[in-house]
Amino acid sequence: MVVGVLFLIDAFAPTLFPASLPTRAQDGLTLAISVLIESLPFVALGVVLSIVVQVWVPPGVIERWMPKRAWARRAVLSLLGMVVPVCECGNVPFARGLLIRGFSVPETLTFLIAAPIVNPIVIITTHQAFGFSDGILIARLVGGYLVANLIGWLYSRHPSPDALLTDRFRATCDLIAHEPGGKGRRSLAQFVVELRAVMPALVIGSALAGAVQVLIPREMLLAIGSNPALSIAAMIALAMVVSICSNVDAFFALSFASTFTPGSIVAFLIVGPIVDVKMLALLRTTFTTRTLVGISTVVILAAFAIGAVVNLVA
Repeated sequence: MVVGVLFLIDAFAPTLFPASLPTRAQDGLTLAISVLIESLPFVALGVVLSIVVQVWVPPGVIERWMPKRAWARRAVLSLLGMVVPVCECGNVPFARGLLIRGFSVPETLTFLIAAPIVNPIVIITTHQAFGFSDGILIARLVGGYLVANLIGWLYSRHPSPDALLTDRFRATCDLIAHEPGGKGRRSLAQFVVELRAVMPALVIGSALAGAVQVLIPREMLLAIGSNPALSIAAMIALAMVVSICSNVDAFFALSFASTFTPGSIVAFLIVGPIVDVKMLALLRTTFTTRTLVGISTVVILAAFAIGAVVNLVA
């Protein structure tokens, strides 16, 4: 319903109320809806894959192929995106399915952070945009993989990993675990539960992304593009604002390649799929605010360090 209202406002407001809707507001609404449209198919696919994992894959099938050691399990899960090439938005419901199935929070975080970067579609599009120039493709893949495993390791040290999850999500796990009926009924119930959890966050995140893009002057970011350190900080900020799908963000970043340093481009390509405003809104359906602050801090600092190294060797 909310999605339909947004489409109607975007379609008819400029005609019906030409004087009451400023240009910047129209731009923000258009950007918000474009982010929403871009994300919806991947969210739907992620929900379907989540249901397949939770309901239709027999117990023990996935776990049987996993290594016994915790660090090795996380290393394998961080490569799962190679066979589940879903955009970061769709990875959230899929990760929720892994948690409900019984995977630990650190293991699921490792998958969730690596999958939007370490997957075949992103590899192909990043190569199409940059090839192997300045090591951008390799730095993105290796950097994303290392950041994911770093966060997985850090949160594996947490004394109570379940405390990283919201109370609402833990209640959802209990509800699904006791859902009666056959697989068809359980699948339908889970589909409704996931959409009710994810869609409001997706709409809010898309609206925030659109609003921030029109409120922060792009010229201010471009003015510092040639400075090795400031360019990285600017592109990290831009990555968190624009909320572009990781499957196509390399082409957006390509437009900055002539004015920004290679390290700043790498930082943009690492941070965007993990902690942009839309993704944070989606992650809030599952993880506490404190957890998201910790993840964002690690991702930003790690991306800055990786970008600095790329600038030194490029």
